[in-house]
Amino acid sequence: MKFKFVHNNLNVLDLERSMKFYEEALGLKEVHRLEAEGFTLVYLGDGGQTPHELELTWLKDRKEPYNLGENEFHLAFTVDDYDAAHAKHKEMGCICYENPGMGIYFINDPDGYWLEVLPQK
Repeated sequence: MKFKFVHNNLNVLDLERSMKFYEEALGLKEVHRLEAEGFTLVYLGDGGQTPHELELTWLKDRKEPYNLGENEFHLAFTVDDYDAAHAKHKEMGCICYENPGMGIYFINDPDGYWLEVLPQK
């Protein structure tokens, strides 16, 4: 029996804002979506570099921010030009933690989720 990662899900409060952030910050674009009565699912992809997708779930009636607890989870992304990515994210004001000794940093999305950025090896 073999299992394969397909997607990760994040619930978002403002779907358009989140989609704009993920495209600007990480180059992720909508691959497909599912509209339902009380929610919308939007799947973002990295242009075919990997088959993995990020599913954004928007609950249409939700008004209050999500409780992320201590936010001890994150998604990680590699980038081919680490310095350019760091400069872009610094300009966007979304860097929330840096560890220069490890050569990594984290950005946070509009809902407060942490996203790790590391150089491609």
